[in-house]
Formats: sequence, structure tokens, C-alpha cells
Amino acid sequence: MKKFKMIKRIFNKKNIRYLLKYWKDSSKFKELGGNITHFHPIMNEFSASAGSDSGHYYHQDLLVANHIFLANPSKHIDIGSRIDGFVAHVAAFRKIEVMDIRNLEESVHTNIQFIQKDLMSNESEHYQAYDSISCLHAIEHFGLGRYGDSLDPFGHVKGFNNILNMLKKDGTLYISFPIGKSNEVHFNSQRVFDPSDIFSWAKKELKINLIRFDFVDDAGSLHKNIKIEDIKNKVSYGCGIYTFKKVS
Repeated sequence: MKKFKMIKRIFNKKNIRYLLKYWKDSSKFKELGGNITHFHPIMNEFSASAGSDSGHYYHQDLLVANHIFLANPSKHIDIGSRIDGFVAHVAAFRKIEVMDIRNLEESVHTNIQFIQKDLMSNESEHYQAYDSISCLHAIEHFGLGRYGDSLDPFGHVKGFNNILNMLKKDGTLYISFPIGKSNEVHFNSQRVFDPSDIFSWAKKELKINLIRFDFVDDAGSLHKNIKIEDIKNKVSYGCGIYTFKKVS
């Protein structure tokens, strides 16, 4: 009875069917000869799906990793994307350099090479060093201080131009960030951008062409090769995934 009272405190009446199933399963397990050393109820996963296949990170990480696999660039660097998501996807099949303002302990996985740097500062050391660059769900944080970076209302623009300076002519940039109906600053969490705002960020001498635009909608579903004008004012909090080619 002590076990039953403990479990009952965890779950309300709405979850009584989960409680009963747990009680029956634990009793049956012991009848089959099992030894239960700790009671640790996980009650509702038997009715859940096998996992989540939606959302910003799920779609952008897989989509862009596949682009890089197919393009097979000679030298690729990532700026600020998730290590345990996108970077891990790419490192599974090729070498990838990773740049972030925060420190990263040396990886035991030799395909990951880390560089610590603030991309809002002027970039000359890595000028035109890469023929492929990714920056996924990171640029919206530049200049908000969330990750120890200095405060700068134009941090995302400075970071974007420094990234372009790192890219060789004819190189490819994969960049993503939250998109909505207008430009917003959710201090100090992130920015949300009008989908077309990025076209005003590059300096005049840095010419880029949009190769393709994909986006994740408010419900977490991916839409491939979409025209930006077709989604204007139709997305409140989505994720725009842009593929650019650097012209000059």
C-alpha cells in the first residue's frame, strides 16, 4: 500500500488509468520473476508517438546537413549552431570547423575543430577562408548579451557581414533564424525578423544571391523551395532557412 500511496500523490484523477496500468504492470513484472529495486513511474509514454519529427531545429539541422553532404565543400565552418544537433549531423560524415563566442572543450571526435571568436568584431584572420559556411538559429542572438557577447543593437548585421567576409567568392552560406510578420526584439532572448529583412544587411561591396528559401511554419512543419513573398504576413513565429551564393 505504501507504493500505491506514493504513486497516487504524483497523479491526479485524470491520470488514474495510467496509475492502474503502472500498478498492474509492476505486479505482472514481479510475477514473471522480475526484481524491482526502485519505483520510478513513467506513465504515459506507452501512448505517445515514437518521437518528434517537427520544429525549427529538427528540420533545419537535417535539411542543411543534407545540403552540405551533397555539395561536399572542401572547407566548411559553422557559426554558433547546436553542437548536439546540426554540428553532430555534419561531423558524422566530414570534418567541420566550429566557431562560437563561448568556449567548447576539446572534442574526442576528430571531425570537430573548434575556434573561439566573437563574430561581431572585425574579421580578418579568416578572410575568404571558407567555401561553405552555416549559421543556424544563432544570428538572432548577436548583440543581446545572452551568451556573454557585448550589447549591440546592430550585432546581427555586423556578424552577418563578418561571416560574408569569411566566405570565398562563389561560396555558399546557409543561415536560419526566427521569422515573423515584423522585426521584433525579445530582449535578451532573441530577435524575430521579417523574412525579407536579411536582404538589407549586407554591405554594398558584398554581393549575394538567394539560391533557395525553405521555412518551418508556426505548426513546426517544413516547406521546401518557397518564394518569400508567398509567406509574407502569414507566419508569426517560424524559421526561415536561406541558402545564399556569394557573388563578390
